[in-house]
Amino acid sequence: MAGAALILRRLAQIAITLAILSFAAYMLIGLMPGDPIDLALIGDPRLTAGDAARLRALHGLDQPLLARYAAWAASVLRGEFGYSRLFAVPVADVLWPALRSSLALLGGALAIAATGGVALGVLAAARPRSAGFVDAIAVIGQAMPSFWLGILLIILFAVTLGWLPAGGSAEDGGSALRFLVLPVATLAIANVAAYARHTAAAMTATLTEPWIRTARAKGASRTRVLWRHAFPNAAVPILTLAALDAGALVSGAVVTETLFARPGMGKLIFDAIMGNDYNLALVALLLVALVTMLATLAADLAQRALDPRLA
Repeated sequence: MAGAALILRRLAQIAITLAILSFAAYMLIGLMPGDPIDLALIGDPRLTAGDAARLRALHGLDQPLLARYAAWAASVLRGEFGYSRLFAVPVADVLWPALRSSLALLGGALAIAATGGVALGVLAAARPRSAGFVDAIAVIGQAMPSFWLGILLIILFAVTLGWLPAGGSAEDGGSALRFLVLPVATLAIANVAAYARHTAAAMTATLTEPWIRTARAKGASRTRVLWRHAFPNAAVPILTLAALDAGALVSGAVVTETLFARPGMGKLIFDAIMGNDYNLALVALLLVALVTMLATLAADLAQRALDPRLA
């Protein structure tokens, strides 16, 4: 019952947050100088002022900003996202492939970064002599720019060895995995340091708790103490980090997606904003916000499953 109440409450919060975010984003974009009709006038000198006025009336751009927002919000609630000016197709036809590409990249990078970082963090906490080695790896990972690492991986595995493609994407399973390896590795290596440090700090603090000493006194093995007793309690802040990373990677992997020529959400949002593609930019921003909040909700549910005291 508590879990159901939490889900209903958070879904209501998500709906309110999306409404506020959509209003703020629409107002800010609407107040920017120029609009798609102005861009059309610049691109086609044959268009006259009368043509511009008719186009603005056709698309509702002659209405007050609040009226335009109300009309846009009503169409979005009906599942009508409009057309992309940049791609000349419905917004949904552009969004879903980009979201699938970003989620595939995100899933692989998060899984590798979290697994590797947690393993290194547990190692540092369980064997203090290895803490310096783990800390050195974390420092190197955090200090290494992702674009530089991506270029090095391309030079080594695509140019020199010829084992993997340098960029792009593919639809079928086997080929798609080959195109994912280098960008996933780039993001995972860049993020593994954060998981290692958070895990080491949380595990070190947990291993000093009295109930851990009690478990050891009762004869529990070292492996059981680490993974059965200590790690579930130390995993609570790690889940929060993973939820925040989910939103950041979906929308913020612009450099990696550009470097490897992947059609993801980060690059799509950047192109839409730079190209004044209002419909695409707004819906893409809302979709990224929704993914971030759903990831946070999933992390909260997982935290309560690990630690009943949070329920």
